[in-house]
Amino acid sequence: MLLLFGLVLMAINRLAGLVLPASTKFLVDNVIGKRQVRVLAPLALAIIAATAIQGVTSFTLTQLLSKAAQRMIAQLRKQVQAHIGRLSITFHDMNKTGNLVSRIMTDVEGLRNLMGTGLVELVGSLMTASFALVVLLRISVFMTTVASAILLGFAFALNKAIGTIRPIFRARSKLNAEVSGRLTESLGGVRVVKGYHAEGREEQVFAGGVHRLLENVLKTLTATSLMSLSSTVLFGLVSALILYLGTMRIIAGTMTLGTFLTYVAFLAMLVAPVSQIVSIGTQLTEGMAGLERTTDILAEKPEDQDPKRTVSIGKIEGDVAFEDVDFTYAEGKPVLHKVSFRARPGTVTALVGPSGAGKSTIIGLIAAFYTPTSGRVLVDGVDLSTVRLSSYRTQLGVVLQETFLFDGTIRENVIFSRPEASEEEMKAACGIARVDEFAESFPQGYDTVVGERGVKLSGGQRQRISIGRAILADPRILILDEATSSLDSESEALIQQGLSYLMQGRTTFVIAHRLSTIRRADQILVIEAGRVIERGTHESLYAAGGRYFELYTKQHGLQANLFLAPGEGDTPGDSFRDLAALNESDSEGDAADKEPNIARAARILRGQT
Repeated sequence: MLLLFGLVLMAINRLAGLVLPASTKFLVDNVIGKRQVRVLAPLALAIIAATAIQGVTSFTLTQLLSKAAQRMIAQLRKQVQAHIGRLSITFHDMNKTGNLVSRIMTDVEGLRNLMGTGLVELVGSLMTASFALVVLLRISVFMTTVASAILLGFAFALNKAIGTIRPIFRARSKLNAEVSGRLTESLGGVRVVKGYHAEGREEQVFAGGVHRLLENVLKTLTATSLMSLSSTVLFGLVSALILYLGTMRIIAGTMTLGTFLTYVAFLAMLVAPVSQIVSIGTQLTEGMAGLERTTDILAEKPEDQDPKRTVSIGKIEGDVAFEDVDFTYAEGKPVLHKVSFRARPGTVTALVGPSGAGKSTIIGLIAAFYTPTSGRVLVDGVDLSTVRLSSYRTQLGVVLQETFLFDGTIRENVIFSRPEASEEEMKAACGIARVDEFAESFPQGYDTVVGERGVKLSGGQRQRISIGRAILADPRILILDEATSSLDSESEALIQQGLSYLMQGRTTFVIAHRLSTIRRADQILVIEAGRVIERGTHESLYAAGGRYFELYTKQHGLQANLFLAPGEGDTPGDSFRDLAALNESDSEGDAADKEPNIARAARILRGQT
């Protein structure tokens, strides 16, 4: 409806624009040639009225279509952002953040050119050309046929030229995304850059990207300049030809001067679309290139639209099982080999092993970030690859080693996992994670802004907020990937004491390089080269003297441990279980200090009084 209304306004606008050139014949032949002065006033009034109509319709069109274009850009940005957010982790692993930001913010700008004033002018010129062609044919079929043949030949060549330029614009969009992405990374990692005095190297990398972008722009400028040159020469040729033919007809007495001037005016309207294509063709081509990239990304299927994911899982118990799971990130480079284990509800499973062994991949499969290449991951007996992720991930809590905070307040970052949580629940989670210890010391309290990626806080403070976020989610499955690696020993012991309450009745998976923190796990899986090479409790694995024994003794010192039986020498707070037991067996005085705060916070989160 909007487009139809726009076309009607455009038709009125262009018809009004024909009044001025059409009046030329009457002005020259009648008013000036035949001295019919009485015609002058009505002619002037008609021109004024037509001009007013043109002005009003042009203003309305600009407001109508330009604002519609801006609304569509905003809508498309929201659509693309929502779509990208629902794509798989694999997609995000393969695409740089800066590239995706460019897709959302820059590529959709093509709508501005496709629906803005440029397209309006082009469509309007084509409409005017259609009207003008009818008038020109009525004045002289021969002269119009000659001029039209030349213009059609040029239009064909111009179409070929624009087809050649389009891939250059697609390359420009890609280059622009790469340069913007690298700049985003450089600014985000400014501390690393300055720490290694690498400002000069970053300047060179950015300058190289800008140079490639410049070369691309120069190519398009050369092409458009040649198109403009060709159009100028063409118009000169057509003008000279029409001037010759028209003058000969005036001399022969078959055409009046007024008719010839009118013909020239309408001929200018006929050739205007060609000029418009040259001037805004690059804008339209660039806009089309951006929208093609946008269409490409919208064609990617969101991870929850997998036709196999049809099961909406209810409240889970947390029984997780791997059955002969293989996984490969890239073809020919397997990461996991026939991994099988079971984690029963309410138990703690620890994953240990060297870096690159596959521990984080196992965690990624449990979180449904990835789907096994072969084999199955089961949750409560249901194949996770068939489960709708929206019903599963709401019951999942994840604390990663690389803590990520949003540029907002402490409160906003904690309640990110459960926005509907009450103030009491938020503070209870912060109490368990020991966020309150530093948050309440700030002048703004929980409304303190943490900065981009939490830059205004220490590593330990950021990790505590991340843990608080997971605690507030009240998950059925809890994943801790080196969750306390940035904390000092005292803070770690205190937070693990809080987590011991949270972990009761929940299935927990822990990745830990500090093996002392997982000695009381229900089962420990030793992962190496993508395989589970040992499994058991700390005591059984230590006694077996295998790979776990090697890792443990290297970390704690062989000589010290030779004289200790497994479990001896443990210090309070070394593990989740130790802390829970410590809390139960502590003296009444110590329990009075610790129990009311932590246990009460845990009861608040569970909805207990």
